[in-house]
Amino acid sequence: MPKLEKNSNQYYNIGMNAKLKKVTLLSGDVVIFYLSLYFTLLVRYLKLPDERLWNDHIIPFSMIMLGWAILFYIANLYDLKSTLNRPGLMQLQGKILFIAGVIAIAFFYLTPGILIAPKRNLFIFLIIFSILFFAWRQLYYWLLKSYLPKTSIGIIGYNGQVAELITEIESSPSLGIRLAFLMDTEVIAENIRIPIIRTIDKLKEAISENKINTLVLATNPHSSPELRSLLFDCLPMKINFVGLLKFYETITGKVAVEAVNQMWFLENLNEGDKYYFDKLKRIYDIILSIIILLATIIFWPVIAFIIKRESSGPVFFCQVRLGKNGIPFSMIKFRTMTENGNTYSPTEMGDARITKTGAFMRKTRIDEIPQILNILRGDMSFVGPRPERPELVENLEKNIPFYRERMLVKPGITGWDQVSGEYHSPSHEDTLKKLQYDLFYVKNRSIYLDIVILLKTVMTVVSRGGR
Repeated sequence: MPKLEKNSNQYYNIGMNAKLKKVTLLSGDVVIFYLSLYFTLLVRYLKLPDERLWNDHIIPFSMIMLGWAILFYIANLYDLKSTLNRPGLMQLQGKILFIAGVIAIAFFYLTPGILIAPKRNLFIFLIIFSILFFAWRQLYYWLLKSYLPKTSIGIIGYNGQVAELITEIESSPSLGIRLAFLMDTEVIAENIRIPIIRTIDKLKEAISENKINTLVLATNPHSSPELRSLLFDCLPMKINFVGLLKFYETITGKVAVEAVNQMWFLENLNEGDKYYFDKLKRIYDIILSIIILLATIIFWPVIAFIIKRESSGPVFFCQVRLGKNGIPFSMIKFRTMTENGNTYSPTEMGDARITKTGAFMRKTRIDEIPQILNILRGDMSFVGPRPERPELVENLEKNIPFYRERMLVKPGITGWDQVSGEYHSPSHEDTLKKLQYDLFYVKNRSIYLDIVILLKTVMTVVSRGGR
């Protein structure tokens, strides 16, 4: 793959386009929020709000606005890709608004010094905001799908990753991408729903006619002097050239495992640059573990009593897993299965081995709490690829290239794969997808990404539970 992937600006327009949409959505929410406050005061007092009335409300409601913006972000309401393609969007928004309302009520009624009286103003506000919020969101989604300008891209070359990329773009109108054409001499036309160019001599004309913004290169220009020369001639047209693997990552949030090789790891994993990140991550792992341990340790005897009462056997379930660099360690959890259940085979949806208490603990992730002991010992981190059993890793390494490279970092209680929104079975195909997400994290890990994953994990537990 050409060195184009090293250029961080090659997909600048697409990235900025997505950021602009999110900023627009956030700005609209802020406008709706304060417009709702204005109408609340107008309805409540039957007069235009004067400066004194407005000043009495603006500070506490602004604090609520900040909290709601964070909640909406955690709930993915600013992630247009997952939001627009999610079934039950209205139900999701309703659930989040309910949680937001509970937060606001708790804030106004439990925080001393809030001077708003009567507090029924809050209930009027919640009704008005909900109506305007739903109306604004539906209008924005409709405009986004129907009228907002799209970025035109062309793809040169075809393989499995291109096919997946096309499907992803076609199913995600929120990306704002128009697939103008695909240039390949051998692709079967009946499998592709976009225009196909068969010869290089027609490429420049297609670029001009379609006002192409970005060309995605799935083939190496070094292998074709004619293609390389034509792309060079396109430089005055101010086109972004981007390698397939980088573009695939940008759109899907995954690494195309089938297309990577040893050179990909050497070029993309700058482990020497992660020294200070690893040190800082270890510090916040320890601090957060101590906080959670102190906050939950009082409940451990109660949990132990409930586990023992429902089924005989130990309170804790310990199992050997592989940690960083393949070093084995004993991972500890609260037991969620019957004692005689085959705890070494993968669990499935509705698994009969899981006890009623275990099902609740899995749904709320309570069973994971003892793993903070693994974090304090240094075996695990809060964020990272989930640790696997040695015999499973040995089998997967034989069938999936570079599976072991997910262990370049410490395993975590939660990870990029766990917040992806996909359910992955133990099948080979789903394990490959998990590896794609894990390698994306290994490559792009940062404090910011860790915070995003932790916040999304909290929202996942609140909104739909665990396993």
